[in-house]
Amino acid sequence: GSHSEGQSVFAQILESGLPDEETFIVHRGQFVFAIMNAYPYAVGHLMVLPKRQIANLSDLTQEESRELWATVARANEVLQSEYNPHGLNVGINLGPAAGGSVSEHLHVHIVPRWRGDANFMTSVANAKTISEPLNETAARIRHAWTNC
Repeated sequence: GSHSEGQSVFAQILESGLPDEETFIVHRGQFVFAIMNAYPYAVGHLMVLPKRQIANLSDLTQEESRELWATVARANEVLQSEYNPHGLNVGINLGPAAGGSVSEHLHVHIVPRWRGDANFMTSVANAKTISEPLNETAARIRHAWTNC
């Protein structure tokens, strides 16, 4: 609808009223939430972002900033426990020139990495293909978030 003009895809998802299973949201906090990347670079690729649509780190309130980084840390723990990657990339693309696809809504990428991970799935037990279905990843992460 026209009310969604100027709204980021993330803001639209938050306001959609759709169940988290359909939107791939894996955690909802007071000021921030975590969602699977719909076009993951690797299995378990998460994004943590403020619910408020802001573009810059300097736009974060103290409360938002505190919760954002605490949630990033928690996401790291969850991915480590559930997927046991060799490493993790955590990063933010600020501004359109940095390659951020949704530069108007700040989001922190958390990407599990495996040694030689052009072919990384070979190091994940029983994995025959490059990835697992996104809904399966989301369910695993959602479960681990509350249980690990």
